[in-house]
Amino acid sequence: MSMFPAKYEALPVHVNEDGKPSPAKKRCIARILAATVLLVMLLTTSARFISRRGLSGIFGMKCHHSAAFGGLPTYYTLPSGDKIPSVALGVWKAGKDEVGQAVKTALNVGYKHIDGAWVYRNEEEVGQALVESGVKREDVWLTSKLWNIFHAPEDVEKALDISLKALGVDYLDLYIIHWPLALNKDGSNPYPTWKALEEMVDKGKVRNIGLSNFSIRRMQNLTANPLKYQPAVNQVEINFWFPQVELLEWSKENNLLLEAYSPLGSDGRVGASLSVPEVKEIAAELGITPAQVIISWHVQRGTVVLPKSVTPSRVEENLHITKLPDRLFEKLENAARAHPPKRGLNPSKGWGIHFDIFD
Repeated sequence: MSMFPAKYEALPVHVNEDGKPSPAKKRCIARILAATVLLVMLLTTSARFISRRGLSGIFGMKCHHSAAFGGLPTYYTLPSGDKIPSVALGVWKAGKDEVGQAVKTALNVGYKHIDGAWVYRNEEEVGQALVESGVKREDVWLTSKLWNIFHAPEDVEKALDISLKALGVDYLDLYIIHWPLALNKDGSNPYPTWKALEEMVDKGKVRNIGLSNFSIRRMQNLTANPLKYQPAVNQVEINFWFPQVELLEWSKENNLLLEAYSPLGSDGRVGASLSVPEVKEIAAELGITPAQVIISWHVQRGTVVLPKSVTPSRVEENLHITKLPDRLFEKLENAARAHPPKRGLNPSKGWGIHFDIFD
């Protein structure tokens, strides 16, 4: 059963003057029911031949495949109807006088998605790069994130306005709660923060709202409340060393799109990721780079992937992905599941909190 409440709409009923369904309508309804049963049988049979990991559309998330991505989805359709590109340039830790050039390079080679945050301290340079690129605002997907000190409902719009001004835009495509707690005020309950984000959607300052670093339990706690807008995404660490198998499968079952940060392994583990024997073997067989193998694997699993780099050649390389043959996809998937999962980022101790933020 989905964690998200279904939306029901009352349908009109055709009746005669005596209040009973007409014979014509009865026959119409019968034909519709028969067709529905046949369709269900066909879908059930077809599903046996489809990889449960490769097609996120089975779980309700629509995706669009393109030859440009070697048959992989170029974007996913969110509940709002907006189409979020499946590969983004992440700008976390992209330094001053570097991030702008990286953004311009990305847009020049075909990226349609830039993933940033207020706390990255580079939104102004990103915004200037957008202007200098000449790319129309509507042709690039912009994501930013609400930092932990702005969770109080009265602070949400102020924080959003700071990011909008720095980026030089009047709306964001996606605004995310960066972490599931506040650091300067009582942040044990994200629901009031979420309601304030919903107001930003209604004001037209944000098109979609989402979460980041939320565990299944935390998402269930939030969505147990009445929500006007359901979370569009959950952005979390996912990589070869921490494949998030349970979260990925749960999210697909509940029609929630995951975004993978640190997709190549997080700080200090990128080299190890690119040197995984299975990754190197697949790269050699397909004639692509190890990084392209891993990024392709992420998208093939049904996630948005957020590789980051300020090196022009790598920025371009990361966009050129391709669908892995089933046997190679399974080979890499099995290798990622074969070792104990190890998270690369956990700020709990550094923030001085007495519990694990991911519990």
